[in-house]
Amino acid sequence: MAEKNQVVNLAEKQKQLPELVNKQVANWTVLYTKLHNYHWYVKGPEFFSLHVKLEELYNLADQYIDEIAERLLAINGKPVATLKESLQLASIDEAKGNESTEEMVQAVVDDFKTIMKEIKQLIEISDDNHDDATSDLFTGIRTELEKNIWMLEAFLGKR
Repeated sequence: MAEKNQVVNLAEKQKQLPELVNKQVANWTVLYTKLHNYHWYVKGPEFFSLHVKLEELYNLADQYIDEIAERLLAINGKPVATLKESLQLASIDEAKGNESTEEMVQAVVDDFKTIMKEIKQLIEISDDNHDDATSDLFTGIRTELEKNIWMLEAFLGKR
């Protein structure tokens, strides 16, 4: 009986993996647009440093969208490809449009933390499925997110 449950659990995890990967395509698509918004509308004494950092982050998001979508296609998934689908599937929200500089930075930190939590589960399921390529991709993304969270929190005076 326990062996049958293990087979069912593995089958569920195999089905769940493309769904989790697709959610990350949606998250990074929404985040890409949000980072552009912040890049364009950041104001104040920190403008120059944040304008550059936000451009770096939206370029990183652009890279991740492509890498994650291609990985999803490789495991027979179908990536979301419209903003409407992305907004429906994503676990992060788009920019409100009236955030202060500090609110922008905090929103990016919060979004990165949300994505990190989801990536942790995704890596575990990838490992359970012996999908080293997916696990490695998201381990690299997680490492980059940890570094950026540290830097952004230092900017906010929280580190």
